Amino acid sequence: MQRLARILRDLGSPKVLVVGDLILDRYIDGDARRVSPEAPVLVFEKRSERHLMGGACNVAANLVSLGAEASVLGVVGRDETAVHLRSLLRELSIDDRRCVEDTTRPTTLKTRYVSRTQQVLRVDEERRHPLSGDARDALLAVLAERPFPYQAVLLSDYGKGVLDRGVVEAAVAAAHSVGGVVVVDPKGTDYAKYHGVDLLTPNREEAEGATGIRIRSDADLHAAAGRIKELTGVLTATITLGKDGIFFETEDGDARTIPTQARAVFDVTGAGDTVVAMLTLARACGLGIEDSLRLANLAAGIVVGRFGTWAVSRREILSLLGEQSKGKILDIDEAISVAARMRTDGHRLAFTNGCFDILHPGHTDYLTRARSYADALMVAVNTDESVRRQQKGEGRPINALADRMDVLAALSAVDYVVPFDSDTPRDLIRAVTPHVLVKGEDWRDKGVVGADWVEDHGGQVVLVPLRSGCSTTSIVERIRSSAPDGS
Repeated sequence: MQRLARILRDLGSPKVLVVGDLILDRYIDGDARRVSPEAPVLVFEKRSERHLMGGACNVAANLVSLGAEASVLGVVGRDETAVHLRSLLRELSIDDRRCVEDTTRPTTLKTRYVSRTQQVLRVDEERRHPLSGDARDALLAVLAERPFPYQAVLLSDYGKGVLDRGVVEAAVAAAHSVGGVVVVDPKGTDYAKYHGVDLLTPNREEAEGATGIRIRSDADLHAAAGRIKELTGVLTATITLGKDGIFFETEDGDARTIPTQARAVFDVTGAGDTVVAMLTLARACGLGIEDSLRLANLAAGIVVGRFGTWAVSRREILSLLGEQSKGKILDIDEAISVAARMRTDGHRLAFTNGCFDILHPGHTDYLTRARSYADALMVAVNTDESVRRQQKGEGRPINALADRMDVLAALSAVDYVVPFDSDTPRDLIRAVTPHVLVKGEDWRDKGVVGADWVEDHGGQVVLVPLRSGCSTTSIVERIRSSAPDGS
């Protein structure tokens, strides 16, 4: 783990061109609690909507979050969806100047109706026909640029008509002209069109469809890998196996399966995008295939534990590798940046604060509940001086700030930890502007600091029931009373 963490920290920031199908994902959040009297269908009551980048755009977002420089090459229509999609790309500093306008098709839009984190309906607006002549020519012209300004090309195929055989050939020639790599997230059963690429990332079902081999055993995996090599000419064949990890077979026949991390699977949306992004970044930086796949596997383990598409960062992977100090613990500027990225990505951030001097079951129960209200939980911790100013008692805090933050960062319910030195977290709350502000129900009559700011900005304040009989003060008193001299 430490070796992988060191490798990840030292990876560079290559320039990657993502070629493929550009998609806007729209999520309509609401309630579906009753059946229509008009027909046997659910009535969906809309509350809000949010927009995220999908398809090749989500792959590019993952690359940027992982530390690469990303540009996208694909087609959009002349419509409002394209305007919205370009705006999201630019917010993440993803170069959208390579986007080609095709007036014969709309920008692909996938609308998901979500009730209590469960999808109840998906509506797709798209065209799957081949690119028009002008749009295809413009796309090929980008790939014909010499010297080619990218270290890697990532082909993100969603079967919308962009990645035909000629485009793939041009992408391979462009990347190889500068010694770069070409990695493909494939679609469909015609893998011969990917001939010449360096790596593909099919899942089990995709590999079965492309090779005609049902994968039920290790022998089947070897047979499918051999067929993929024949069809595409890749030296190393990989097949992602979901909860079972990632299988790979090298040129000389050496094969193994990298097991997945034991994590709860909440939503597999975007997991393939995360794998191919991490794999491309690592290979573009010259990392070996096995270490590249291990990092990709770790990244996928993070994204499936969250709802919707999610751009995983190096910091999160480092945290998973046990480097809490570099993964979860932030300074104030980093906390503000994380909150801004989550808003851009359409994800909800919960926020709470406290001293957390001696962590006890009441704390863990409280933090687990707080995390359930959002996609991530940020915990603000009083500095030692701040604790002393709160008159918590003689000798408080018992544990220094660094130790308190390390313990919090080790909890699975906590995604980020940030210290604050003021008497209240009011200024930090205003800087972060979380979607959900969480405090214990004992604050009901005290007035929750920052509540007005959060609610004025469309967020909510949640008061969580506290576990009875648990408090740091009572623990300290019991310890002192049990000492021989009472000190």
